Parts: sequence; C-alpha cells; structure tokens
Amino acid sequence: MRTLFASLIANEDGVTAIEYGVLAALVAFAATAGFTSLGSAINQKFADIATKLTGTAIVSP
Repeated sequence: MRTLFASLIANEDGVTAIEYGVLAALVAFAATAGFTSLGSAINQKFADIATKLTGTAIVSP
C-alpha cells in the first residue's frame, strides 16, 4: 500500500494534462472576452458612421 501511494505521488502525467486543460480554458475565456469587447466596439463604430451618414445625401436640383 505504501508503494502504491508513493507511485501515485511520483506520477505527474495527470497533473500535466490538468495544467494544459486549465491553461486552455483560460485562453478560451480571454479570447471570448476579447472578441466580445471587440465586437461591441466595432458595432458602435458602424452605428456612429450610420448616424453621421443619415440625412447627409446631396439632393440634385
């Protein structure tokens, strides 16, 4: 039993996989937050452009 416990403590293969999983989750969260923020900013820019363009058409006589 003592050797089994010692081998489980020495085995770090699962720990590395968990670390990569946590890292991947953090990257996915950061990307989602960044893209959401970027999308909102782009949407606001297009809304500003549309507002400025409204009513500015030149009417031919």
